[in-house]
Amino acid sequence: MILFVRGRIVPEHKNPLNRLLIWIYRPVIAGVLRAKSLTIVAAIVILGVTAWPVQHIGSEFMPSLDEGTLMYMPTTLPGLSVTKAAELMQTQDRIIKSFPEVETVFGKAGRALTATDPAPTEMFETIITLKPKSEWRPGVTSDSLKQEMDAALQFPGVSNAWTMPIRARIDMLSTGIRTPVGVKVYGTDLKQMEKVAREIETVLKAVPGTSSAYAERVIGGYYLDIIPDRMALGRYGLSIDDVQDVIGMALGSEVVTSTVEGRERYGVAIRYPRAFRSDPQSIARDVQVSLPGGGTVPLGEVAEVKLTRGATTIRTENGQLAVYIFVDIANRDLGGYVAEAQAAVARSVEMPAGYSVAWSGQFEYLERAKARLMIVVPLTLALIFLLLYLNFKALTETMIVMLSLPFALVGGIWMMWWLGFNASVAVAVGFIALAGVAAETGVIMLIYLDQALRDEKAKCVVEGRLFGKEDLNRAIMFGAVERVRPKMMTVVAIMAGLVPILWSTGTGSEIMQRIAVPMIGGMVSSTLLTLVVIPAVYGLVKGWRLPVRADARLDEIVSRSAVLNEAAE
Repeated sequence: MILFVRGRIVPEHKNPLNRLLIWIYRPVIAGVLRAKSLTIVAAIVILGVTAWPVQHIGSEFMPSLDEGTLMYMPTTLPGLSVTKAAELMQTQDRIIKSFPEVETVFGKAGRALTATDPAPTEMFETIITLKPKSEWRPGVTSDSLKQEMDAALQFPGVSNAWTMPIRARIDMLSTGIRTPVGVKVYGTDLKQMEKVAREIETVLKAVPGTSSAYAERVIGGYYLDIIPDRMALGRYGLSIDDVQDVIGMALGSEVVTSTVEGRERYGVAIRYPRAFRSDPQSIARDVQVSLPGGGTVPLGEVAEVKLTRGATTIRTENGQLAVYIFVDIANRDLGGYVAEAQAAVARSVEMPAGYSVAWSGQFEYLERAKARLMIVVPLTLALIFLLLYLNFKALTETMIVMLSLPFALVGGIWMMWWLGFNASVAVAVGFIALAGVAAETGVIMLIYLDQALRDEKAKCVVEGRLFGKEDLNRAIMFGAVERVRPKMMTVVAIMAGLVPILWSTGTGSEIMQRIAVPMIGGMVSSTLLTLVVIPAVYGLVKGWRLPVRADARLDEIVSRSAVLNEAAE
C-alpha cells in the first residue's frame, strides 16, 4: 500500500466497479428486507436440497497420486515352477511393452534375499515406466491405460492388481494389503480359514466394481518329506545325522570349499544332477548313503520319501492366524464399495465359531481418518465459535455467523458432485478451511451492519425520536450495500488464489484440487448467501419487538409520560 497507493485516490462511491456492484446489490437487498422470513425459508430449502448430491458422493481415504510409474502385481495359484513363472512374466512384459505409452518394463517373481520381502514365487511385481504424457495417444489417461492393459493381460489362473510403487510399499508396510481393499480372515485352523476365504472371494467377485479378487491358497504348497526309518538305520549301523548329511549334500547343495578369482571369492557347492533329484522315486532310488563298513545303501531303504501338501505361508496378527483376500476395484468409490461388499459377505458367508473377518487396506486408513475427523471438525467449529465470541462480545452476533456456516457447504458439495470427486481427507481439509473463510466473510458483514446500526441509533437520538424498524432497514441497507466492496475483495482475493488449481497438472495436483474445490464452490455459495441471508437474519433478530413507525410510538410514549406526570403531581 505504501508503494502503490499514492497520489489522487478515487473515492469509493466513484469507483466504476464499485458502483456496478452497488447497482446490482441494492435491489436485491431491498427485496430481502421486504421478505426476510421468505428469504430465510428459501435458504433453508436450498440447504435441504443439497442432501441429494450428498447421497451421491462417494468416499475414499485419499485420491490416487499419479507417480508417473505403474506397478502391476498379478498373483497366480501356488505351486508355480520357476521356469513357468519366468515364461509367464516374459509374456506379460511383452504385452505391456506393446503399448506406445510404455517406456520400460521390468518384472520380478519371488522374494529377494531379505526377510522384509517374503513374496512367494507366484506373486509378480512388474514396474512399468511410462513416457511423458505429451507422447501419449490422444484421449488416453492413466485410468484408461490401466483398463486397457488389464484387458490385455487376462490369463487363466492369474488375478491382476494395479497400483503404484511408492503407494504399494506404504500400503504393504502399514497393513500388509497391497490392493485398495483387503479382507483378513482370522481363526485357528488354516484349512477352515482357506475355505472361508475362498467363499468370500466368490462373493466379492459378484459385487459391482470388483476388478479382481484373490484369496490366498495357504494349503497349496508341495513339500518333499524324508522320514528316517529308525529300525532300518539300526540294522545298517547308521544314525539320523548320517542321513541328514547326505540329504544336505545331495539335495541341498552344501558349500564344500571356496575359490579365489583375483580379488573375488566364490563358494563351491556340490549336489546330485537334476535327473537324480527330480522326483521322490529318483531320490529314493539314486541317492546313496555310505555305510560304516563300506558300501552304500539307497536312501529309500533307510527313509520314507514322499510328497505332501501343506501351508505355503503362515501369517499371524495379534497372536492369531490370518489369511488375506486381495481385492482390486474400478469405477467405484472405496467407502461405497466396502459397505456393499460387507453386506454381501454377511448375507452369503456363514462364519464358524471362533473365526472373524476384518476389512483392511486403504479402507482401514479411511476408518481411522473418519474417527479423527469426528474429533477435529467439532473442535474446529468450537474454536471458530470461541474466536467469534471474543470478537463480538455478544452471543447474538456470534450465533448469526455460526448459522451462516452451513450455507457455505452448499456450493462445495454441489461442485464436488459436478466434478465427480469423492469425499476424502483432502476434501475434509478444504471444508475445514472453508468454515474459517466463511466465518471471516460473515464477520465483515456483521461489522459493517453493527457500525451502520450504531450510526442510525445515534441519529435517532439527535433527532429526539425512537429507533424503529424503518430505521433498522435503513441501517441494514447502508451497512450491506455501501460496504459491498470490502466483502467482494475478500472473496475475489481468495478465489484468485484457488481457481488456477483446477487446471493444475502433475504429481500432487490431485490432492490440491480436492482441497480447492470445496473452497471454490463454498465461497460462491457463501458469498451469495452471506450477502442475502445474514442481512435477513440480522433484520429479524434486531427488529424483534421494534415498532414499525417510530414517530407514532414516540408520540404515544410522550403522551403517556405526560399523563403519568400529571397523576404524580
